[in-house]
Amino acid sequence: MSITLDRRQVLLAGAGVLVAMPSLITPKTASAAGEFPSRTMQVLIPTGEGGGVDQAARAFNRVWSKYLGANFEYSYFPGASGQVGYEVFVAKREPDAYNILFGNIGPEMIMYATQKVKYKYPEDFVYIGSMDVDDSVIWVPGNSRFKTIGDMVEEGKKREITLSTSRLPHPSTIGALALAEATGMKVRMIPYGGGGPARSAAITGEVDGCATFLSSSLGLGEQARFLTVFNDTNRAPELTNNAPPVNQALGTKIPQMSGQRAIAIHAKAVEAYPDRVKKLSETFKQVFADPEYKTVAEKAGTPWEFIQYGDAAACQESAKEFVELAERFRPLLSASKG
Repeated sequence: MSITLDRRQVLLAGAGVLVAMPSLITPKTASAAGEFPSRTMQVLIPTGEGGGVDQAARAFNRVWSKYLGANFEYSYFPGASGQVGYEVFVAKREPDAYNILFGNIGPEMIMYATQKVKYKYPEDFVYIGSMDVDDSVIWVPGNSRFKTIGDMVEEGKKREITLSTSRLPHPSTIGALALAEATGMKVRMIPYGGGGPARSAAITGEVDGCATFLSSSLGLGEQARFLTVFNDTNRAPELTNNAPPVNQALGTKIPQMSGQRAIAIHAKAVEAYPDRVKKLSETFKQVFADPEYKTVAEKAGTPWEFIQYGDAAACQESAKEFVELAERFRPLLSASKG
């Protein structure tokens, strides 16, 4: 599955700011100039209400509303690892830039590449800004006998290790499966249909551990012991019992596995309403310099060390990388479903 630039991406060039092409500015665009937004923004979230993405979206939008000059209304369409929400957004939401999707690039582009979906990227939607980078981790309950990732690997050579995950198409799933492939550890990934149930399964000992994003588990305190981080560095060592990067601990060469929460709009909106999308992009970026955002982001569970602005070009590159990762590890993802 390839991702190629088209005229929509040309419009999205540069730090999240549109470079409008006159031939693509329609009469509809001209009549709307200076009037956007004039009503409530509609936010579709392809996961459940109250989850990590929902909390991050509400925290961000609380500050964004000051710059955009509009309120936000939310709807939730969980299911099939995000596929249901994206299909509703593409097929049933008006491409007028008032409708935006708030998702997570990593797991949702892996889902896109590995499931039979009814839309195309970037033909049907594009990401115009991301707000954080959240690394994948493996952790075990606080009373686990596994003290290090090496302990888990050695046990996994004797028996199958079970790891919970929020959804099978996920960077942390690829990370755990790549770890097993590199070390000879046997592992079975068990999707629980959400971060909360996945964490509960690990805490109660229903599974050996949990493979997930780092920020979602930081509030567990002594209930969790972090074993490793799928990145070159640990962004929050003091919050994760100084868990080592996986390649540093084991001498492996596993790619970075992370997620980026981001907003997406219809590709048709980029063509028809470049002025509206430009305002969305510019005001989105303004949020990161507002001190209030640090307060609300941390209250929502995202450490400030993870907050990182990404423009449309960075989102495009990240989406492409995750499609390539999904293709590379497709055999492992397919095998883990058995």
